[in-house]
Amino acid sequence: MKRLAFTAAALTAVLMAAQAPAGEKGTKVELDGLQSMAPATWKAPAPGSKLGVFRVYEFTLPKTDGDKEDVDLAILHTGKGTGGSNQDNIKRWKGMMAAPAGKEIDDVTKVTEFKVGDVPVTYVDISGTYLYKFPPAAPNAKVTPKENYRFIGVIFDSKDGPYFFRLTGPARTVEAHKKGFDDWLKAFK
Repeated sequence: MKRLAFTAAALTAVLMAAQAPAGEKGTKVELDGLQSMAPATWKAPAPGSKLGVFRVYEFTLPKTDGDKEDVDLAILHTGKGTGGSNQDNIKRWKGMMAAPAGKEIDDVTKVTEFKVGDVPVTYVDISGTYLYKFPPAAPNAKVTPKENYRFIGVIFDSKDGPYFFRLTGPARTVEAHKKGFDDWLKAFK
């Protein structure tokens, strides 16, 4: 059984690497003059695609381990002094998720604060059931529960920020991309 698990993990890594041709670079993401190169396996929308009112970047991170859906990474910017406080955003993000049976949302939420260069960062990691709603801001939109999901929200409070990063998808796939996401986040210079 352990050998089968190792083989599946190795196959997943090979398939992810195969999605980006040798030497292909990822997308350069620039926020307030700070830059970081997204991994080549993160797929950006086609040039000229409409991102939405507040989305300044978005990526699709490929699914792994038999998950049915890819991971969505959106970087939003609502303008300096808008979007609410960090606590407002954390509360809103917790409201997008439901804790597993027998737990409270605070039991499955981890909040850390650190700096990327001089930029204060608030990093929120929540596991549980994603309460998918479309359209997201519509008060009467239908909610579709998606179990075993993970949400990572980042408040990147740069000079003209804050920017809000929202990484949402099946828990296994988010975990598979977490190190790459964290390395990319911490590489902004």
